[in-house]
Amino acid sequence: MRNSGKLEVLKRVIVAQKEEIDEKFRRENIIQRECDFSLLRKHISSPNILAILGIRRCGKSVLSWQILDRNVLPYINFDDERLVEFKTEDFDKLLQAFYELYGDFEYIVLDEPHNIENWELFVNRLRRTKRVIITGSNSKMLSGELSTHLTGRYIDFVLFPFSFREFLEINDFPFKSQNFYSTKQIGLLKKMLEDYLKIGGFPEGYLFGREILVRIYGDIIEKDILKRCNVKRKITFKEFSKYLISNSPFEFSFSKLKNVFDIKDVHTLKNWLSLIENAYLVFVLERFSFKLKEQAIAPRKIYCIDTGLANAIGFKFSENKGRKIENLVAIELLRRKSYRSKKWEIYYWRDHQQNEVDFVIKEGLKVQQLIQVCHDIEDYRTRERETKGLLKASGELDCRNLLIITWDFEGEEEARGKKIKFIPLWKWLLRGSNKDFIK
Repeated sequence: MRNSGKLEVLKRVIVAQKEEIDEKFRRENIIQRECDFSLLRKHISSPNILAILGIRRCGKSVLSWQILDRNVLPYINFDDERLVEFKTEDFDKLLQAFYELYGDFEYIVLDEPHNIENWELFVNRLRRTKRVIITGSNSKMLSGELSTHLTGRYIDFVLFPFSFREFLEINDFPFKSQNFYSTKQIGLLKKMLEDYLKIGGFPEGYLFGREILVRIYGDIIEKDILKRCNVKRKITFKEFSKYLISNSPFEFSFSKLKNVFDIKDVHTLKNWLSLIENAYLVFVLERFSFKLKEQAIAPRKIYCIDTGLANAIGFKFSENKGRKIENLVAIELLRRKSYRSKKWEIYYWRDHQQNEVDFVIKEGLKVQQLIQVCHDIEDYRTRERETKGLLKASGELDCRNLLIITWDFEGEEEARGKKIKFIPLWKWLLRGSNKDFIK
């Protein structure tokens, strides 16, 4: 961006981006996300910073506008080719452009400001007099300088792709809890769930299909990781990323991954995984143990952020529906933790006899719930294996709240004096309140 005309260029970009968002709201079916809007608005009720984080294209920009009821306000998205020459010294010009376009203002939204060097100093200056929303597609954007300057002065919120409830709403599928007893309604819901498993929760995924998901993934790898980070073995890194997504969910150790990719130093793989995690492509669950040392050295489990993305990118010879729904449950648990239950800690569990529980939900000092995920629970051997794992973990972890999420079986059974509940995946996903989550 040359010195001459910088101000006018910025004003044209600001106006053009505003027109793009207005057109988006007119053209598309924009739904209200499931997060707590009153709480998010409370976070910026005084000069403060709200940071909305999450994977690319999950709806962070639209959410920032919804929080402020689409009021006319200063907004700019730095992930724009027209701003490739924007420098630190141009921030004052940006403020001037906002004042000339909007007059005095109270709120400001900055999309992907971490694309610009020293952005955190600008945000720190803004928050003294303005209420600021920033968005970012990297979990580490709030580390370093910004956290040093803003200790106790910002709140971060992680937005996920659409939940199943949001997927139904965006597709204009009406559902009510009283219809859960309707054979027709249940059949249609299960068909929509099949579509959701395949398409996933990216807002653009249901509009443009697999091609847009491939492009989103490519942008994350090329723009958010390889362009910004010092990755020397770029081809091997891409193979590593695709391997993680293709095989998710799976239990892994770095020593085994090292052999798969012929990498001599495990620290290289640890660094690569951190880059992929930071971009919200995958997330990792630790194995639960009361001994922190055992927890630290035990293998971990990896999940892809979206089943649609995994379908578009992953390389598989055959479909494993059980693994797909396990991945979907993991995503939903992380979403509920982010949106409503921030005190949750989520793990998996396995003992020395290889009994396993897919998910352990802990809050404070107590394990609140143990969850198994099983596609076909009516198979005798499968049912015995899943219930055995739950019962073993129940005794070791002192938890009697035992749940098995199935494809379509519902019921209860007693085993060794303990009650095990079975619930279909579609019904579990449609539970909408905090009290419903752990039952």
